[in-house]
Amino acid sequence: MDFDANLTDRRRQTRSNIYHYIYDAKGFCSRQGLARELGLSLPTVYQNLSELMSAGLVRDSGQLQSTGGRKASGLSVVPEARVAVGISVTEHRLRLAAADLLLNELAYQEVDIAPIVRFADMGGLLSRVLEEFLDRFSIDRGRLLGVGIALPAVMSPDSRYITAAPTLRLKDTSLEGLASSIPYPTYVENDATSGGHAELFVRGSIRNMAYLSLENGVGGAILFDGAPYLGDSRRSGEFGHMCVEPGGLRCTCGAQGCLEAYCSPRRIRSTFHVSLEEFFSGLERHDARYGEYEALWDNMLRHLAIGVNNIHMALDCDVVLGGFLSEFLGPYLPRLKEYAAGVNPFEDDAEYLHLSTLRRHTVPLGVALHFVVDFLDRI
Repeated sequence: MDFDANLTDRRRQTRSNIYHYIYDAKGFCSRQGLARELGLSLPTVYQNLSELMSAGLVRDSGQLQSTGGRKASGLSVVPEARVAVGISVTEHRLRLAAADLLLNELAYQEVDIAPIVRFADMGGLLSRVLEEFLDRFSIDRGRLLGVGIALPAVMSPDSRYITAAPTLRLKDTSLEGLASSIPYPTYVENDATSGGHAELFVRGSIRNMAYLSLENGVGGAILFDGAPYLGDSRRSGEFGHMCVEPGGLRCTCGAQGCLEAYCSPRRIRSTFHVSLEEFFSGLERHDARYGEYEALWDNMLRHLAIGVNNIHMALDCDVVLGGFLSEFLGPYLPRLKEYAAGVNPFEDDAEYLHLSTLRRHTVPLGVALHFVVDFLDRI
C-alpha cells in the first residue's frame, strides 16, 4: 500500500521486501539479521523501518537474550494495523468474521435469516448486518480493507451472475446490487474456494491440496502450486456433486446419489430434527437414539470415504476436510481413514487425509483473506 506516493519503484520494492521478510519470519527477527538476509545496508534498513513504523505497520517486539554487549531488538508486523471482514451466506444464516493481517480472528457472529425469497433484497440485508457487526465489535472502519462475500454458488467466469446455487434455490441470477449498499471495497467468491484458500494460507508449506467443504452445500477447491485452480468455467472442485451411490438419495441439484446428498449436515437435521451438537452429543453419550444415530453416521462416513478416495485418486495430493461439519470429525477421523484406505487399491492407509486447521469459520475468514493478500501484494 503506497502510503508515500513519491517513492521510486526501487525504494518501494525494498520496503516491500523488508515488510514481507518480517511478516514471514518464524522466529526472532532483528535489524542486523534482516540486513544480512536481504543484502541491505543497515542505514537502508533503518530508514525503511522508520517509515513502516511511522505508518503503524511494524513495531519492536522485545529483545534477544545476549551473553554480552548490546541486546538485539526484535521486529514484528502489527497484525491489527488493518482488518478485513468476511461474510458467509447460507440458506438460513449469515456468518461474519473479522480478521487481522495474520488472519487471526478478531470477531465472529452468526445471524439467522429467513430463506431467501428475492435475491435482490440480499444486498440491503448484508449492508445492515455488516454495519451492526462493525459497531458491536468496535471495528475501526478506517482500518477496514474490505468486505468479502462468500456464496454457496457456482458463478460465471466473469463473476457477474450465479449460474447455480442449489441450497439457495437460485439459478442464472445476476449479482448486480449484492454489494452496492456496502460502502467499502467488496469481493464475491464461492464459499468452498474461499475456505480452501484460507486453509492453504495458514498451512503455509503445502503447495498442492484438495479442500472438501462439508457444509449444508458440499463443495471444494483445488489448489495447485499455491494458487486456486478454477477450471475453464469456474466449476472446478464441485466435489459435492460427484456420484457416490448411483440411483441413490436425491440431491438439491436434482440428481441422485451425489456426495452432498449423503454427507451434508442437513441430512442429519432432516432425518432426526436435531442440531449437530445434539446429534454428536447423543453419539458420544450412547443415548436412547444411539443405534439410529450410529447407523446414519456410519453410512455418512462410508460415503464420505468414497468421495475422499475419488478426489485423492484423481488429484494425487493431500485432501483437507473443512466446513462446520469438520468441527465434529476429530474422534471419527481414524474410522474415516480406515474406510478410505479400504476402497483404495494402491495405498494401505489414508495419511493424505487431514482436518482443516480453521474448522468452523474457514469460509468467512477465507473470503476476508482476499483483502489481506491484496494488501500484502501492494505494500
